Amino acid sequence: MSDASSHLDETTGGQEERGVSRRSVEWAVAALLFALAAIVIWDNQRIGAGWDDTGPQAGYFPMRIGIAVLVSALCVAWHVLRHPSKELFATWSQLKGVAQVLVPLTIYVALIGVLGIYVASALFIAAFMRYAGGYAWWKGIATGAITNLVLFVVFEIQFKVPLPKGPLEAWLGY
Repeated sequence: MSDASSHLDETTGGQEERGVSRRSVEWAVAALLFALAAIVIWDNQRIGAGWDDTGPQAGYFPMRIGIAVLVSALCVAWHVLRHPSKELFATWSQLKGVAQVLVPLTIYVALIGVLGIYVASALFIAAFMRYAGGYAWWKGIATGAITNLVLFVVFEIQFKVPLPKGPLEAWLGY
């Protein structure tokens, strides 16, 4: 792992595999923290981050959090400058594995607002079992449906905890 963009990987038969360097990820984290801190500081300064006659204003405590995040961003950047790393953060094949979980999960979260949590979860379980697990469609559909039916009974009927619902639940009267 002497090169920032390559890595000997057992899965490739000892061949060098490329990926994302640790240093680039650390810079990205520093930039993200800096942007987040800037937004928090600016917004809380806008609404008032001081102390008035009645005590702290609405942005007083969040402003301090923004400053702490800014200090964290500066510490990360300082560390990257002082200790440049040449090792890999992840290979492209490792990132592909992450994407194979992250992309369906992102779609699932987006579908919760449209279809409700029960239908979206049933679809997610069925699709994930099929594509990631290699199970037959009928097993995924059965598992997704049964799991979410049980969750519906537990949360909606037994505990009376309403979770996000979609058109199917509205059609069924819930």
